[in-house]
Amino acid sequence: MSVEMNGIAHIQLTVNDPGRCLPFWEALCHFLEMRTLIRGEGIVYCIGSRTGILVRAAPSGKRDRPFDQDRAGLHHFCFRARRREDVDSVHEFVRAQPGATIVHPPEDGPQFAPGYYSLLFEDPDGIRVEVNHVPGRGHLGPGGRLGEGGPGPARDLPG
Repeated sequence: MSVEMNGIAHIQLTVNDPGRCLPFWEALCHFLEMRTLIRGEGIVYCIGSRTGILVRAAPSGKRDRPFDQDRAGLHHFCFRARRREDVDSVHEFVRAQPGATIVHPPEDGPQFAPGYYSLLFEDPDGIRVEVNHVPGRGHLGPGGRLGEGGPGPARDLPG
């Protein structure tokens, strides 16, 4: 027996620079129509848009290592936008946030899925976040790898 999930309930991030990162994340979550559920010393937790984002400060004795997406653990996570224009709106918002870094502005990525359009940025600690839009059913729809008549699962993944 298998179980189909209904998305991701929440993501918890630990940051080294809570003074910069907690306001960044709270502002981003509010822009994404999420609401603050918990705000306290070294923590903010926002919910809405079918998920939750909890950000907490790393203990003071463990703030000596910066985020490294190539170490074991989180590489990045991706919000799914309803429209291409939403990706553009998030880009404009993030560009105005202190400490945020745009890795790449909104761009097409047909190598990932039909109609794929995404933005990639980093929070003030360097945690990578993507926002993408894929029209229709993506890989499960017409023209998609797993859709009717599609070529099926990829056999060779890039390096």
